[in-house]
Amino acid sequence: MSSTTTDFHTRDRRGFGSAEARDSDSTPSLLRRLADDVGTLFAQEVALLKAETARSIGDLKASTASIAVGGAIALMGGFFLLLAAVYGLSNVVQPWLAALIVGGVATLIGLVTLAAGRRKLAPASFTPDRTAAALRKDAQMIKGVSQHEHD
Repeated sequence: MSSTTTDFHTRDRRGFGSAEARDSDSTPSLLRRLADDVGTLFAQEVALLKAETARSIGDLKASTASIAVGGAIALMGGFFLLLAAVYGLSNVVQPWLAALIVGGVATLIGLVTLAAGRRKLAPASFTPDRTAAALRKDAQMIKGVSQHEHD
């Protein structure tokens, strides 16, 4: 146990909060203890942050693995659903035409989804419009205040 922690526990045992203990301590001693306690508190907060961050990273890894496995299984399921659509449609048209129709529809859906994703990843979609507007408003307000001060 560190000396700071020992000092803290010693103060707890002898009744740091009592009037007798407070009266017997000098101001420099109290300031030193305050600085030690703040340092201890800061170290404990950093340790808590490290522990929470490590736990969050572990949860993130587990979630990512779960999403990857789920995505792979869903991809295989989608493949078999498309295959079933080809088999079902082959009862109405030639098998090659059924495969062409199902493949074309799946490709079209995929291209539309990719285009939508690309639009969302465009640099313009990441601009902080609200923040920029607020900053412009603040700048105009500051200009207005500074103009009134010079008048």
